[in-house]
Amino acid sequence: MNTSAVPEPRAPSTSAPIAERNDALKNFTEASGGLLLAVLFLLSGVGKLGAYKATAAYMASVGVPGALLPAVIATELLGSLAIILGWKTRAVAFLLAGFSVLTALIFHNNFADQTQMIMFLKNISIAGGFLLLVANGAGPLSVDRRFAR
Repeated sequence: MNTSAVPEPRAPSTSAPIAERNDALKNFTEASGGLLLAVLFLLSGVGKLGAYKATAAYMASVGVPGALLPAVIATELLGSLAIILGWKTRAVAFLLAGFSVLTALIFHNNFADQTQMIMFLKNISIAGGFLLLVANGAGPLSVDRRFAR
């Protein structure tokens, strides 16, 4: 009797390619999510530069000093670029979440106007997206991750 059994040939493992695809999908969605959150602020900051006086007047009409407009523009432009690049992501996302909530409370608080209510909820939803970045970071395709090595 032959006690040395010949092992059965095994099928090649398919888990590695699946894991690689899952990692690639996660990397893509993390980077895309940050980009989609940030592009709104990037365009808004650029728009405020183009309509500086009108934006300052609008801010003043709701009781916010127009002198704060440079800080608002810097927050939107620099914050969005930091999120896109994945630089200091958790801190910047936390600040932009707060900025979004403050903007909602100050500029979109007329819930009798359905458009303003939707704008309020949009800002609150954006804050939620930024808080997810605070919790999870920017992901592997970021400056933060590159410097962490």
